[in-house]
Amino acid sequence: MSEEIAALAEHDVKLLIENNWVDASDRATYAIMNPATGESIGKAAKAGEKDLALAVEAAGRAFPKWRETSPYDRSKLMRRAAELIRSRTRAIARAITLEQGKPLGEAMAEVNVACDTIEWFAEEGRRTYGRIVPSRDFRTQQAVIKEPVGPVALFTPWNFPLNQAARKIAAAMCAGCTIVAKPAEEAPSCVVELARAFVESGLPAGVLNLVFGSPAQISEYLIAHPAIRKISFTGSTAVGRKIASLAGHHMKRVTMELGGHAPVLVFDDVDVDAVATEMAQAKFRNAGQICVSPTRFVVQRSVYEPFVERFAQFASSITVGAGLDESTVMGPMANQRRVDAMEALVKDALDQGASLRAGGKRRGNRGYYFEPTVLTDVPLGARAMNEEPFGPLALIRPFDTIDEAIDEANRLPYGLASFAYSRSSATISKISSRVESGMISVNANLLALPEVPFGGVKDSGYGSEGGSEAVDAYMVTKLVKITNG
Repeated sequence: MSEEIAALAEHDVKLLIENNWVDASDRATYAIMNPATGESIGKAAKAGEKDLALAVEAAGRAFPKWRETSPYDRSKLMRRAAELIRSRTRAIARAITLEQGKPLGEAMAEVNVACDTIEWFAEEGRRTYGRIVPSRDFRTQQAVIKEPVGPVALFTPWNFPLNQAARKIAAAMCAGCTIVAKPAEEAPSCVVELARAFVESGLPAGVLNLVFGSPAQISEYLIAHPAIRKISFTGSTAVGRKIASLAGHHMKRVTMELGGHAPVLVFDDVDVDAVATEMAQAKFRNAGQICVSPTRFVVQRSVYEPFVERFAQFASSITVGAGLDESTVMGPMANQRRVDAMEALVKDALDQGASLRAGGKRRGNRGYYFEPTVLTDVPLGARAMNEEPFGPLALIRPFDTIDEAIDEANRLPYGLASFAYSRSSATISKISSRVESGMISVNANLLALPEVPFGGVKDSGYGSEGGSEAVDAYMVTKLVKITNG
């Protein structure tokens, strides 16, 4: 076993500053926990202000050279890194499972998607085209060009610790920006391996720097630092508000991918059993800890009971256990806070008259397990109908008319993802134009692809983490106007 893979197996996580793996200046660390057992499985360096200063300085020094590196050379390096990550898929996936909890198969899929994402942005970076604008004077040329914004600060969440980091890092890197990234402190090892692959592929020192530790301390320092020119954050709406406010105070551009409460509109002209099965699989993937997880199921009354019956049946059949167990379909939640939150939401809904059709309680007294849970006829005043559950909780209510369904879809201030199932072109057209969300998927549930925009509206944020729009977010648009004699 190589020294690097041994370190990964031991979950001994260090900071990356100017291509050097280092301890925190004051040797501070924090424990990395396994959500399947609730026990410590390693430690990570906890960055202090001195470490943050060194990381920002490294990114600042590296920027002039990296911005002048050919997009073609950046692309080749990124593709080499993706190949290295693919060759280490199982080891990295195992680290994700041990630190975040998801089943190993889901973790391996996350590694593959991260590689696809890096490869897509490697190519997209070669197409950061400007344009020529016709002039009113034949002596004048008007060119619009794209330039990297500068060093950036990236904050990524724990639910998809590798893929979310890959998405932000790859977009920034292909645009010519240098990076200080603060990955999720709960699941750091996989991002360390992503960064290691870039370093081994020839990434110049200082282009990518990793820091771990206190989210509040790190965000306040990085956002306020004059060298940092852009912020990208994925996380809760509550924290996103604070980040956006701080960034606005310092006139920093931001991308905000925040919380959701995705509605699913199910009409009576579909195969109800097939849709209920597909949506139940989507709901309980990653224990429901997905920002675009389908949550409010709004089902036409004539097919409501068959849908509920099949959905609850599927939920009750799910095998819950440790992610490394081959029989596991749904792993633990990420931490005790999520279990407590689920218990509180379920109790509140039941107290207000909701019906429990599956699950409803934590499982066992070791690790952070909660049963796949289905509640029906949930009152609109219940907390779960208004707060993002971010867990294995499905809420099902009936509707009679399309306008009633759309009103419910738009009722909340969230607007990240929406889903709908219908065979009627008229219904699909009306839903597509009237449902307020940054993304809507009709008759399928797959949204997060590298080549398409990924982002929300209203309290779910602004900006995009996918498609060409994601690269644009890391670039400045400059007009160059030249008049000849």
